[in-house]
Amino acid sequence: MTLFTDYGITQELAIILLIDLSIAVALLTAMRYLQGWSIKVNSSDELAVRDNVAFGISTAGAVLALGIVLTGAITGAAAHDYLTEAIGMVSYGLFGLVLIKCGRWLHDKIALNELNKNEHVLKGNVSVALVDASAALATAIIIRAVLLWAEDLTLNTFIAIASAFAVSQLMLVLLTRLLERGYAGRNQGASMQQALCSGHTALAIRHSGHMLALALTFNAASHFIVFEPTAYLGNLLGWLLFSVIMLLALTLLLWLVKRLVLARINLADEVERQHNTGIAAVELAISIAVALILTGLMA
Repeated sequence: MTLFTDYGITQELAIILLIDLSIAVALLTAMRYLQGWSIKVNSSDELAVRDNVAFGISTAGAVLALGIVLTGAITGAAAHDYLTEAIGMVSYGLFGLVLIKCGRWLHDKIALNELNKNEHVLKGNVSVALVDASAALATAIIIRAVLLWAEDLTLNTFIAIASAFAVSQLMLVLLTRLLERGYAGRNQGASMQQALCSGHTALAIRHSGHMLALALTFNAASHFIVFEPTAYLGNLLGWLLFSVIMLLALTLLLWLVKRLVLARINLADEVERQHNTGIAAVELAISIAVALILTGLMA
């Protein structure tokens, strides 16, 4: 106990940390099983009997996504009492879990409207699973940013979080449509979604990088938009305006940086036609690096 006290960890803080950790572990466990329940399969059988790599990737994305969201719920500030801390952690955790599931559902039905994600994941399609996991992670990164931006535990807080979440999903759909249009233009009208269905892993890796980069740049908005609990329309328009600006800035920067870093390499031919996963991985790294730098400059 003396050792903990020396580092500023009191008995009350230690109990609160234990409460948060216990709730977090319970929610992560629930997310793992929810993956199977939501598509009416036994997750243990898919992971350990069928050795379904695609299902494993999809589940890993969901579990990691919830973990990211929970870091936004755990602020490090002790509540007034243990019950308040538990209620806050459970409320934010469950709300985050629901938003992740809603985000995945919207991504499946709107962004990837030409394919049945669950069907492809159960068949072992790693490409679709990578995109699914990345969409969950992108949604989680955004939710975490909004949780840290919003304050208190009130109805207005949840409305503000839901508004920013809606904007983020709109941006992810818009990003997907822009990438689809570019892919079709370079490949005689071919469908990017159908390419993913056929197991185009390199394309999935590149697309994942774009989604994660967009989510990371979304964080910068929290440094510029002032949280006003009752300014519902103002919060919504603020996130929308800033998100559009960041999407345009990210698109232009990625276009420039990729041509500098990967000079004298035909990216369309290597990734889209030769399925070069190595080049796609470099593209993913560039996308995330540029997003982190852009966000860091604005923090």
